[in-house]
Amino acid sequence: MPKKEPLNPMPHKQINRFFRKFFILFFILTAIVILVTLIVLIEKKKQKKIPLEDGLSRIMKEGKIRMITDNRANCYYIYRGTHMGFEYELAREFAAFLQVELEVHTPGWNTMFDWLYLNHGDFIAAGISITEAREKHMLFSQPYMTVQQRFIHHKNKLPIKSIKKLPGRTLHIPAETSYYERLMEIKAEGIDVDMVVHDDLNSEEILRMISQKKFFYTIVDSSVAMLNRRYYPDIRIGIPINGKEHLAWAVTPSNLRLSDKMVIFFDIIKSNGTFKKIYDKYFGNVEEFDYFDLYKFHKRIETRLPRYEKTIQKECKKYGFDWRMIAAMIYQESHFDPKARSKTGVRGLMQVTEETAEDMNITNRRDPYQSLKAGIGYLKKLHDKFNDINDSLDRMKFAMASYNIGYGHVLDARRLAKWQGMADDKWNSIKKTLPLLAKKKFYKTVRYGYARGGEPVKYIERIFMYYDILKQKAHTNGG
Repeated sequence: MPKKEPLNPMPHKQINRFFRKFFILFFILTAIVILVTLIVLIEKKKQKKIPLEDGLSRIMKEGKIRMITDNRANCYYIYRGTHMGFEYELAREFAAFLQVELEVHTPGWNTMFDWLYLNHGDFIAAGISITEAREKHMLFSQPYMTVQQRFIHHKNKLPIKSIKKLPGRTLHIPAETSYYERLMEIKAEGIDVDMVVHDDLNSEEILRMISQKKFFYTIVDSSVAMLNRRYYPDIRIGIPINGKEHLAWAVTPSNLRLSDKMVIFFDIIKSNGTFKKIYDKYFGNVEEFDYFDLYKFHKRIETRLPRYEKTIQKECKKYGFDWRMIAAMIYQESHFDPKARSKTGVRGLMQVTEETAEDMNITNRRDPYQSLKAGIGYLKKLHDKFNDINDSLDRMKFAMASYNIGYGHVLDARRLAKWQGMADDKWNSIKKTLPLLAKKKFYKTVRYGYARGGEPVKYIERIFMYYDILKQKAHTNGG
């Protein structure tokens, strides 16, 4: 029987080669795992050291802050290429406080809040009220104004005496407003409220519709109502429908540091007078309301002003004056009546004196075109005398006051301002010292003596109220 041969075992070289490959692969895989783990740990450590960039950090890094607002009189608008509006001027001061540029966005009232959450802007400054519903989703700055929602109606409609009398009246209101929230609260109390919610109209546009008798009732904040009744004198401000509310700027809840900066900013501007200056510019005289005077003004800028508009524009263009500002002054002088004559004998559209007529080389003060040429030319001469006043608006007010009461009396008012430690190149100072010229204690100490100094102060206030209306008409009409 043949002898079996033993199985041929794997040669030692092959075994060694197999294990060598296995261990090399094992070490490579282990090294990769260790390396990946180290990279992950290093990245986590970096993330702990470098926090996510917040809104304020981005603003300071880019040198720009983005304001979200609404295009209306109390917020933001452009007149003759100049950016204006109460909220805009506050925001401009805030940007200067942060030492960054201001960028303005007006996406429309109903989309402002979406823009904020989508990070298309850094804060909302549009006269928005702090409400419980909004506080759930937004972080508010320090309040800067107190308002109250008021019932508004056309003058031909009877007012309501209590909220219980709301049924039977259709209220037109903008969407996404505190007015809607309040009306829903009233409805929940069992009072039948009939309302139309407009997605495409803001409060100012609804007030215009009421003045045109397209709507008859709405609700707006007291500040908005008082500002707009000079533009729409046929609206009437009725009863309040809630308690007082506070207006503030809004940011997203994650922007706490930006909100803290706003608190500091409002503290500063309220203590140094900046806030009051801006507030007075837009709301200073809104409580004064003479329906018949404003109604007459609105009528006459439609019926009388067009006759002289081109001449006013032509003469103002010579001197770089805003023709609407001068038109407001002309209305204050004569109500656009070329035959107007005062008790003191001044005559014509610009109430030119005989002395001024001679000085400006005109022969007939009652001729409207000669009167405009002489009056505007004389105003320019007065304007040139105040070249030490840097603020262009203040400089014009000094010139207009001189036109009204005389250049010498304005110089006296400046002297009194200096003696009392006030800035003599600021209209806010002069409007305080001009009325003192009617008191013996003061007029006997100055060169030009007695003057009814309170009159030019009222004169300037009325001119700038009329001017505000003309600006708003230009803004509304796109002119």
